[in-house]
Amino acid sequence: MNVAKWISTVVASALLATTMGFAPIAKAETEVTHNIKDESIYDLLVDRYFNSSVENDYNVDARDQNAFAGGDLTGIATKLTHIQDMGFTVLSIGSIFSTESYDGSAVVDYENIERHFGTAKEFKSLLADVHKGKMKLMIDFPLNNVSKNHVWAKDKANSEWYETADNGRINWNTENPEVQEALINAATDFAQKYDIDGIRLTNLGNSDTAFLNEMIESLKNTNKNIYVISSEDSDANFDMSVNKETIDIYQSIFKNVDMDSSKVEQPLGTIKKDDAEKPSANMLDSLNSSRFTFASANENMYPPTRIKVAMAAMFTLPGVPVMTYGTEIAQNGEQAPESHAVFDFKTKDDIVSYIGDVQSVRNKSETLRTGDFKLLKNKDGFIVFERSSNDEQWIVVVNNTKNTQHIDLGKDIIGENKELHGLLESDIVRPKDKGIYRLVVDREIVELYQVKEHTGLNISYMISLGFVYVLFITFIVLVLRRSKKNRKAKNN
Repeated sequence: MNVAKWISTVVASALLATTMGFAPIAKAETEVTHNIKDESIYDLLVDRYFNSSVENDYNVDARDQNAFAGGDLTGIATKLTHIQDMGFTVLSIGSIFSTESYDGSAVVDYENIERHFGTAKEFKSLLADVHKGKMKLMIDFPLNNVSKNHVWAKDKANSEWYETADNGRINWNTENPEVQEALINAATDFAQKYDIDGIRLTNLGNSDTAFLNEMIESLKNTNKNIYVISSEDSDANFDMSVNKETIDIYQSIFKNVDMDSSKVEQPLGTIKKDDAEKPSANMLDSLNSSRFTFASANENMYPPTRIKVAMAAMFTLPGVPVMTYGTEIAQNGEQAPESHAVFDFKTKDDIVSYIGDVQSVRNKSETLRTGDFKLLKNKDGFIVFERSSNDEQWIVVVNNTKNTQHIDLGKDIIGENKELHGLLESDIVRPKDKGIYRLVVDREIVELYQVKEHTGLNISYMISLGFVYVLFITFIVLVLRRSKKNRKAKNN
């Protein structure tokens, strides 16, 4: 073997081993769970994601924001790695029933899949691909605000089933036992037919808690692991709660620096240790709200930086992160259909890799997902909190201000003989005088510190580093000798 090549290989291998041995690694999951607390949701609309097949482009008009744009189920499958690379565990694709609207809300028939989106076979194929990627698939089930041309409404025998809304659509009379039975059967039949992983009930209207609980129970009977959530605040037994003020609160905190952050805990609800606790949805925006980019742009701020800071907070606060498609490319819009623009895959930004980095840590750490929460400091955008369990301890520092900030933490919080490993900015903090740990974080940065035992001088690291140094010097000497020998041979 060529000596120089051999030495180069050994040097590279030693450097890799040294780096891997020195990097702090979060505790890995041991099994796939079925608790929504462990999930993070990527929320999209089929029609506005990616157009892969022209065969289902019926009356598509890209110039009309209210018309179908051509996105389909095979398009989602084609771009599935984009979502997986960001570490999301649940893919929510909206309503896919036969519909008159691009967003799927104007349902015409709960039994069939919208032909613009694709076929039943293509939906099953997408579901299989999602499962291969170790993700779950969720669809929306609109309970109200459906099309006046719905197949049930066309049956004269069902004249008492619905009322016409001001927008020309119809709302079901969910107090009618026949309507309740029909809606429950429609939802459970679809869930059972395709063995989906989740259903989000939307447009609840005047549906009472008893009816919603009956539907939830019926869905759970088809699959004990299915997630049933809602897009609205409700007292029903949904797996996740939605605080109607969440979006307004988090947009007001993170759209600019130095903002009042006193309400940061409000969307979290009551933090309990009970496993039966219902987690809250952590959202910057939704498919029904203005985009977070719109709020930050109105403050004359740089949206990508705002998004990184805000999303890192969403992923580390207690609750279930829910991110709207396009957030990773700073998609804008005040309201639909402007806020439902077709995803532009040509737009490149490091938000995608940043989200992937943060979620990689979250997905490997049960403590960051479900551990105890304690707020340590909260002043005008400088937010510091602890996530802890019997296995791990994390300190999350959110510096959403225009200046570098620091916080001093004592042994009463960190403990003795510890060191803090920053995973995003690669910082290591050891105790100073009187056992004080000073955490310094630059402006508009979030850092995740893992508390670990102080190991002192890393002997193996120093030996490896010395070995690499010796190999490198040897490599240089050999190269110089060979060069000298070649010159001598050439001169002779």
